[in-house]
Amino acid sequence: MNCRKVVRTGEADHRLIRERAEAFAGHQAVVPPRVLTSDGEAVTGSYRRQDVPAGALVGLPVSTGIVEGRARVVLDMAGADLEAGDVLVTTSTDPSWSPVFVTIAGLVTEVGGLMPHGAVVAREYGLPAVVGVERATRSIRDGQRIRVNGTNGCVEVLAD
Repeated sequence: MNCRKVVRTGEADHRLIRERAEAFAGHQAVVPPRVLTSDGEAVTGSYRRQDVPAGALVGLPVSTGIVEGRARVVLDMAGADLEAGDVLVTTSTDPSWSPVFVTIAGLVTEVGGLMPHGAVVAREYGLPAVVGVERATRSIRDGQRIRVNGTNGCVEVLAD
């Protein structure tokens, strides 16, 4: 049933709505790889770094600087409740996330490299950013204080 018919008749195909809602929920549960090449290859591996503090989460430094702030773990842009000085922790960003960069003080993503959206916009705004941080949205709790080191590529969870 197309949208025009639904608007005209007020009748929707509830079975189709349920199927699409289930498919959407399934897609939301997919964990994207940290790095995906333009050929679609998922690159795996681990960071070998001795120059980061013990217990720090390691990623790729993509925008220099160091910032401390309240972590806001946001999985859906529609649910973003950010205040000035917050550090956005998410899986990835796309152009629809651009308005939040005016508010945040730093960025941490699970997916990324030097050229994805979040990395580029963070550099444009001068925000410290670390991307490719494995399991960042599960390792950092919403509201925790964190330190993002966009120069060395690490994120520290600070004492509550």
